Amino acid sequence: MKAGVSQAPGDYVYFKSQVPLHKISIGNKQWRYYDFGPKSVPPLICIPGIAGTADVYYKQIMSLSIKGYRVISVDIPRIWNHMEWVQSFEKFLDTLSIYHIHLYGTSLGGFLALVFAQHRPRRVKSLVLSNTFLETHKFAAAMPWSPIVNWTPAFLLKRYILSGIRDGSHEPFIADSIDFVVGQVEILSSDDLSSRLKLNVNAASVGPLSLSDSFITIMDQLKDQVSERFPGARRAILKTGGDFPFLSRPDEVNLYLQLHLRRVGVEAQLDNQPGTSKDDGADQSTDDNQGGNNFDSLPGQRNDGANDGAYQPKTSGQNGDNNGSDETKSSGPNTDNTSGSVLSSEDIGIMKEFMAFQLLVQASLFPVMLQHQMGVFSVSCKMLFNV
Repeated sequence: MKAGVSQAPGDYVYFKSQVPLHKISIGNKQWRYYDFGPKSVPPLICIPGIAGTADVYYKQIMSLSIKGYRVISVDIPRIWNHMEWVQSFEKFLDTLSIYHIHLYGTSLGGFLALVFAQHRPRRVKSLVLSNTFLETHKFAAAMPWSPIVNWTPAFLLKRYILSGIRDGSHEPFIADSIDFVVGQVEILSSDDLSSRLKLNVNAASVGPLSLSDSFITIMDQLKDQVSERFPGARRAILKTGGDFPFLSRPDEVNLYLQLHLRRVGVEAQLDNQPGTSKDDGADQSTDDNQGGNNFDSLPGQRNDGANDGAYQPKTSGQNGDNNGSDETKSSGPNTDNTSGSVLSSEDIGIMKEFMAFQLLVQASLFPVMLQHQMGVFSVSCKMLFNV
């Protein structure tokens, strides 16, 4: 990783210089994670897919933390079955003294978020799911050699995982996201890869959730079985973005995440600037988030009593027939036209502030990004052709 940082995207170099990477051992599992933002705010925990690491959510960490939200991005440790995941993840949360959480999972990470929400319903307050699934049987059928995955060489595992990424020509921003993920796959060990593949193929399915559909946001490019399973969930349909929209379309994804957090009652703390806390080490995180240990509120209930439909942003000029759905809308991504609400002044303020922030960040990072631009292209090509 260190050898490749100088050739990494400029905003990622800046992220690594500002946000410390934590590593803690809990039992026989090592957790590798980033934790950034005001510690008094209930965290949004990001769980990656098979090909991801904690680093793939760096654009969410930087954007949301400066807005006053706490974001934790984790690696999936070497866990071999789903109940072991539930127990190990719960111990991780206990170590950090985190009780109530909001989960954002993509692909395998979304499935693990659903499994945890099913078995630990009192801890999960909301879900954001992206390109995920409800059962693993189809993956098991497509991988008949799964019993010997533990003995498979790392280079074959990497080749198999990367073969699942969509081939063909891509728009530049999608190609860049693929390059970044390929770089992350390269640093994963054989045990890391084989354990994730095991989680992806071990027979399991998501059972009933006690979490209300209104506390779930589904962020996808197409309507699939997940949206059919949770018909009352908010829909955030991305027009494009490839397999990794959190990297290729961070502006849209971050806006949807911000609206989701505000809708489910998470209040940002703008007066607590990220990185100014004295809690710089992983062992100091146990004093954080003391306000989230109240188990009296059942999942699906708002502690503040606010109306769940308070945040229903929608593109102005749409013809909306209000049929009871309150899906998230924005002026950028295309979403289902089922809400009769229009953008409130508060929503417009969020978007304007968000766009101004993006321009500021891009302007401040331009010299760094220009410095590394040529190196990024050459290294990315080498990585793809060497896989």
